[in-house]
Amino acid sequence: MLRIKYEDMVKEFQRVLLARGFSEKNAADAAIVFAQNSLDGIYTHGLNRFPRFVSYVDKGEIKADVAAECVMSMGAIERWDGHRGFGPLNARQAMARACELAKQYGIGLVALGNNNHWMRGGSYGWQAADEGCIGICWSNTMPNMPAWGGKDRKIGNNPIIFAVPKSNGDHVVVDCAVSQFSYGKIEEAKLKGIQLPVPGGYDEDGNLTTDPAAIEKTWRVLPMGYWKGSGISVLLDLISTVLTNANSVQKIGTFGDEVGLSQIMIAIDPGKFNDADTTDRIVEELEADIKSSIPAVEDGKVFYPGEIEINTRRDNLANGIPVIEEKWEEVLNL
Repeated sequence: MLRIKYEDMVKEFQRVLLARGFSEKNAADAAIVFAQNSLDGIYTHGLNRFPRFVSYVDKGEIKADVAAECVMSMGAIERWDGHRGFGPLNARQAMARACELAKQYGIGLVALGNNNHWMRGGSYGWQAADEGCIGICWSNTMPNMPAWGGKDRKIGNNPIIFAVPKSNGDHVVVDCAVSQFSYGKIEEAKLKGIQLPVPGGYDEDGNLTTDPAAIEKTWRVLPMGYWKGSGISVLLDLISTVLTNANSVQKIGTFGDEVGLSQIMIAIDPGKFNDADTTDRIVEELEADIKSSIPAVEDGKVFYPGEIEINTRRDNLANGIPVIEEKWEEVLNL
């Protein structure tokens, strides 16, 4: 397996973005977003997603020179317009503002409409936690999943993120789509030639399958929790559309590509209730209880949410980021 230094990956991404009209700062910040995703083991939204993102820039669907702006402000709640700019930078700006509001009011919410794909939603949970805040955020998507009981794609696999901070940076973070597997995970399994660990969608005969290639033929992916995930998807879309007054999953589906998304950033400052030591103690007691679980399989391990990413980040910093060689070559040739 080819492994690439984090710094080298950042430089290559930055080179490509500078050639497409990004400013020095935006190219550097955007390159770091993609490289950090791969650094944490979220390869589907790092290197593997970068060429597709560049294709959107080349088609003019992502604008390199625009930034999100606040269009309404009401105390702890604001509405922002992303102006179809670079999704991750707009999302980082919106979460940073939510954290500022949380430090002032105890809670802050930024409803970010008309943004583009934010890549890895977990980035903004980690960002909030790095600021000492509890983070809650989600995005809608294009219609890419059937509502429960249906066959055609009407709802989104709308990712939702929860994060709780620890003062040493080893935060507790959940980042998940409301499909059983994100499209990126299905694509990654296909590229690696492996089966999904549990059924993730339906084949052409309408049977549940673990075969990513069979799911790609139908794109009839499975909501997590079956009808529960379907219902959660609908409500996340409704809340984000109401608060942004921007684009719903249904409307995004008329655009041709996954652009113009609606996203919600919520930050809560636990420091308004507890000092940092108290919050750390609460988190560490929970982690210790989870880690004391009896493994379901011999020599198995039980992880708390976010622990695998922390371990992967340390390994990849020390030894380089593993890459799929054809994807790395694709970036080198851009």
